[in-house]
Parts: sequence; structure tokens; C-alpha cells
Amino acid sequence: MLVSLAVAGVLPGPWRSAAGPVAIEGAPVRRGPLRIAVTASGALQAAENVSLTSGVEGRTTVLALVPEGSQVKKGDVVCELDATSMVEKRVQQNISLGSAEAALVKASQTFEIQESQNRSDVKKARQAITFAEQDLTMFLEGERASELEQARQTIDLAREEAKRAGSNLAWSEKLAEKGFLTATELDADRIAEQRARVELEQAERDADLLERFRLPRREAELRNAVEESQQECERVELQAKARIVDFESNLKACQAIRDLEKEKLERLETQIDKARIRAPSDGFVVYAQRDWDESPIREGTEVREREEIMSIPSTDGMVAEVKLHESVLKQVQLGLDCVVTIDALTGAELQGRVSFVAMLPDQTSRWMNPNVRLYRAQIAITTPHPGMRPGMSCSGEILIEELPDTLYVPVQAIFRDKQGTFCFVRQNGEVKRRDVAVGRFNELWVQLLSGVEEGEIALLSAPLGFDATTLAPEPDDAEKPATPEPQ
Repeated sequence: MLVSLAVAGVLPGPWRSAAGPVAIEGAPVRRGPLRIAVTASGALQAAENVSLTSGVEGRTTVLALVPEGSQVKKGDVVCELDATSMVEKRVQQNISLGSAEAALVKASQTFEIQESQNRSDVKKARQAITFAEQDLTMFLEGERASELEQARQTIDLAREEAKRAGSNLAWSEKLAEKGFLTATELDADRIAEQRARVELEQAERDADLLERFRLPRREAELRNAVEESQQECERVELQAKARIVDFESNLKACQAIRDLEKEKLERLETQIDKARIRAPSDGFVVYAQRDWDESPIREGTEVREREEIMSIPSTDGMVAEVKLHESVLKQVQLGLDCVVTIDALTGAELQGRVSFVAMLPDQTSRWMNPNVRLYRAQIAITTPHPGMRPGMSCSGEILIEELPDTLYVPVQAIFRDKQGTFCFVRQNGEVKRRDVAVGRFNELWVQLLSGVEEGEIALLSAPLGFDATTLAPEPDDAEKPATPEPQ
């Protein structure tokens, strides 16, 4: 892996000693195919790792556990927690729920009875309005005219009776003068005439009273009855609403109590069901690791709500989780082909692809070395091996690029300073600094794009006593500006 190598800490004095030449080891610039790959170490993990936690509220005790490392099937009971107290509460809660449901039935029936009574009262009040309006209409359109006509007929009859009685009296007086009627008979006719006259006057007075007082009063009473029946209907409707509110409030309260008791029972049922933890998928059982001051997971251990008890890594797929140095992070892309080797499986080379690269550095690595930034990456293994197990150490080689024909040198031959990237080339017994342009790189080799030629010897270390300020440029660099003095 290429790291930034700068010229620093040089010794004073010229880089060519007067005592004679010093043999400096180097490597030839090579041309040929170059594989660009990043190698990182890590461990195997299950592609799907299901964590099983305690779903029982508060604290509870582990009653039974399957042995760690056991292979389980989906739906198998892997852990059983103590639910004795909840079973006892469930019996009491069933009783409370029954009482609440009985109260709800009673409140519902009472509410329906009151609704029926309200409908009857409102219907009766509205019917009273109809009858009052009919009475008023009947009076205005029939009874008033009929009574007035009856009064006129009574006057006409009384007038005819008075006229006939007057004629009888006049004839009786003539007969009495001639001696044909006795005084008693004459008096009888006079009384009859007077009675007829009185009855006529009485009929006329009754007709006058009827037209002036009785009929208007009757009309006013009927109109008032209509208004009173309308107001009574409004009062009945308001009273019905007021009465139904109390019953409706009681019904809602009983419903809320029933729902609350039912929810409590369902929660208890759920808690009792959660006390039996089942495997969500096929895999191996791995106990959770607890803090150093807590006892390990085993039968009789007390666990908290939502505390992890175990995990079940799936056997369907495995991934290699590795750590990448920040210097190679830009080269690694999702989907790149990889070769994974597992320490425990000698000779096995598994194929895979990069499936995940973290956006932020791993925090656990920073605690171990604050100056190193490592990023977590995952390699999905596409050719599984039956001997793979979660936690096995492995190494992943991420294939970045295959360069078919290029110049390359060892990474030790490349240096950097403020001027740029360069290398030292031995030519005709002298060491020259050569500015180069680098391309791809891996842990051992660096691709060179320009600055050197095939077969030239690149030094693997800086010359002894090298000082950048005394290095003369090569002939082909004569027109370049001289290296500036260090500040």
C-alpha cells in the first residue's frame, strides 16, 4: 500500500562523499502487466444476523436456553423467560374484563331505551303541533263560518217566531173584542208574543257576542295552542338531547373502560407470548456478550427489557468485514470483484464482490490508534464454502484494475516533497533526481506514467546525506527553474 514518503531529516553536507562512491541498491523500472488490488484483513460475518432481545417489561429471569452454537430451525424455541407473575395477572384481568363488558352491555341497553323514549317524546310533541295546526285550520276554514251561519239562522227563526206571535196576538185581540176569546186565552197569546220577542233579542245578542268576542277568542286560543305546541316540541327535543348526553357519556366511559381492560389483557397475552423467544430464521445460536461487571447469559440470569440475549447468524450467506486505510478508499468502489482467503480453510480462495463501504471511519479503530483512519467495508462472498463460520479470520483482495502493459517500480522507490513526486535514478555511476507522474498502485508496486524509461535503475532509498538544495538538475531539465531554498 502506497504511503506518502517525504524527504525529511536529511543529513548536512553534499550527497556525494569525497571518500569514494557508495553502492546504493535499486530496482529496475519494469514493463508488463500489473494487477492493482487492495488487501485488507478482517473476519467473517453472517450476511443476516438477527438479534434476539427480551420483550418482557421490566426485569425477568432466564428459565431455559438452548446451548450456544446449536443449529436451530425457524420457529424453534431458543429461550424461555419467567412469566409466572403475568400468568396470575391474566386470570385477574379476565375477571376485570368480564365486569367491564357487563357494564358496557347495561349502559348500551340503557342508552338504546333512552333513545327510544326520546323518539317517542319528540314524535308526540310534533304530533301535537300537527293537531293544533289542524284545529286552527278547521276553525278558520269551517267552524267559524258555520257558527256565524247558525247564529244568523237562529235570529231568522226567532224573527219569524216573533212575527207569527205578533200576528196571533193581533188576531186574538180582535176576537176578544167580539167576545170569541176569553181573557185567559188573550193573555196566553200576549205572553207568547213577548217570549218570541225576547228570544229574538237574545238571538241577536248571542250573534253579536259570537262575532265580536267568542270567535276572535277562539281563534286566538287556537293560534296560541299552535305556538305552545311548537315551543313544547322544542323543549322536548332539548330535554331529549340533554338526557341522551348523560347516557351517551356513561356509554363512552364504559366502552373506554372495556377497551382499557381488553388492552391490558392483550398486553399480558403478548408479554406471555414474548417470554418464549423463537428463532426467526435458520442459523446458529450465539450468546450476547455482556459488560465485564455483569454475569454472562445463562439459565437463571436476570435480563432487562430490550436487552440482547442472543443472536442467530443466518447460514444462507456470509460476508467478509474488512478495514480499509483512508489512502486507498477512493479506489474501492461497490461491485468490484474480490478474492477472499480464510485462515482456517487452507488453500480455499472464495470469490466475492464489494457490497458496502462506510462513509465515516470506524470509531473502534480510532480508540486503538487515533492517528489511523480505517473504514469498514463488506465483501459479499458469492462462492460459499461449507466450512465457513462467523468470526473466522480472513483476508480480502479487492481487484481494482488489471493493467495489461505499463511501467512500474516498487513503492519504496517513490518519494514526495513540496516540489512533487520524484524518484532517484542511477545513471553512469551518478544518482539523479527524476520527477515522475504516478498512476495506480498496490501494496508493492506503483504505476509510472512519465519520467523514467524501462530498464533504468530506481533507488529504493534516498542517497546518504541527500540535500534537496544541492541536487543539480539533469541536462534535459536545464530550462526548469532551480529548486527554491527551503524556508
